[in-house]
Amino acid sequence: MKNYKNLSASVNSIESFGLVDGPGIRTVIFFNGCSLRCKFCHNPEMFNLQEANTTVEELVAKIKRFKPYFKKRGGVTYSGGEPLLQVDFLIELSKALKEDGIHLALDTAGVGIGKYDEILDLVDLVILDIKHLTKEGYKDLVSHTMDEFLKFVEVLKKHNKDLWIRQVVVPGIHDNPEYMEMLVDYLKTLPNIKRIEFLPFHKMGDEKYEKLGIPNPLKNTPEMDGVKCRALYDKYIKPNFEI
Repeated sequence: MKNYKNLSASVNSIESFGLVDGPGIRTVIFFNGCSLRCKFCHNPEMFNLQEANTTVEELVAKIKRFKPYFKKRGGVTYSGGEPLLQVDFLIELSKALKEDGIHLALDTAGVGIGKYDEILDLVDLVILDIKHLTKEGYKDLVSHTMDEFLKFVEVLKKHNKDLWIRQVVVPGIHDNPEYMEMLVDYLKTLPNIKRIEFLPFHKMGDEKYEKLGIPNPLKNTPEMDGVKCRALYDKYIKPNFEI
């Protein structure tokens, strides 16, 4: 570790046996802090960047204990919150983990603070969260302009990284032909897509909003019907992408 800056980061939690945030069995690190305020977010406790509570050296030591479970397909996933807000830490952590040949995935909304080339050189997989595809719809849904997301995607296109796409489907926002056709057209501009996931909007975060005293923008929005969500996937994604 003496070759790396032993920086500190604010981590909310660590999942040692993750099965959905990338291939294989993974250690998922949930970083605090996010510039977006997605109306459908179910992790509002990670909105704010808290005091640093771990170092690169400490985190590498924890991850190495889980490495036998990774086998050939597993690894580490950076999630949040938005991990790109702590990009200097990610870069140093990634350098250390790559020394041990550990597969790295970055789960991101693409709204960070720069150094995108540096971190994308180090990770093996990007899991990109799509919020909305018009500037007006994006701003209304996440309370942030689309500019940084577009900047990240342009850098991402230059890197030959495996790409997973995640789209939360919110009733009344995404579950219509106009948005779905726009999504298909947009995804066709992105290289190396290996997987596309539709995630039905759910209400599991409602209790957190109430407990934290944070206004819940979609409190009165019903959950997305799983069958309808699957039908949208079958109609729009399956015919257009060989994945």
